[in-house]
Amino acid sequence: MNSKPDLVLFFIVNSFSGNRHLDYTQIIQNYFKATSHITHFYPLPKNCSIQAIKGAIARYNPDRVIAVGGDGTVKLAAECLMGTSIPLAIIPAGSANGMAKEMNIKSNPKSALDTVIHGIPRRVHALLINKQLSIHLADIGINARIIKKFQSSKERGMTGYAKAAWQTFKRHKKMHVTITTGQKMWARKAEMVVIANGTTYGTGVKINKTGSLYDDHFEVIIVKWFSLLELLKMCFSFKTPFNPFKTEIIQTDKVTLKIKENTFFQIDGEYIGKVNLIEAEIIKEALYIISP
Repeated sequence: MNSKPDLVLFFIVNSFSGNRHLDYTQIIQNYFKATSHITHFYPLPKNCSIQAIKGAIARYNPDRVIAVGGDGTVKLAAECLMGTSIPLAIIPAGSANGMAKEMNIKSNPKSALDTVIHGIPRRVHALLINKQLSIHLADIGINARIIKKFQSSKERGMTGYAKAAWQTFKRHKKMHVTITTGQKMWARKAEMVVIANGTTYGTGVKINKTGSLYDDHFEVIIVKWFSLLELLKMCFSFKTPFNPFKTEIIQTDKVTLKIKENTFFQIDGEYIGKVNLIEAEIIKEALYIISP
């Protein structure tokens, strides 16, 4: 064993995330017990301060920062690392873990920890949406309403999400939205509109068939109405393109959405509130994320 530590690792641990049956701090300590790596832990309080987390990161000067939690924890960690060269790693511990799935990170803690050490940092773009960071998927409409319902319920995991979805589908109405990119404008009636930095929700639904975290644009996906075939294409990642009369994709680096109705809005799995205006633009080469 080397006397000099290989890596300084800073774990941001959210014990309030979806999977509360595992003691992730203990699992991580056991994993590194026989290694020369140095580990530091930052347990997230319910009301956390980004400045406090940034201060702790600056104090320990880690080689890697690891988000232990769901998509909200990953987003929080990413906010702390913007403008730095410190890469972000992920230990999936939430209900859906969309960004972990996006990066092909396994939900098994040991496999995820292997990626922390042996994975490759890759620079990804991000989005600034209504002055908030998004590194994965934001949307307005039915999915955001489901997330609101899910977060207000006591049941976690995919079962809780499925119940929230069923209750929401019965009550949801379409919205009227105007989408503007540069000199082009579209007026649509839609079930939901996705502002997609990534491609796939934590549920496994591949909403963005043309997107990449490594290019120079993002996608706006207009879901005009759901059909069984379109849902199958999303759920099973069929290579068959979406029907443009039902699901429309626009590529851009900047967009404005104006919604006639105040509608539900979420960013990276966190419900934000009701909005009638969204402005989004790309942040190129925003941060490094470690993938297998």
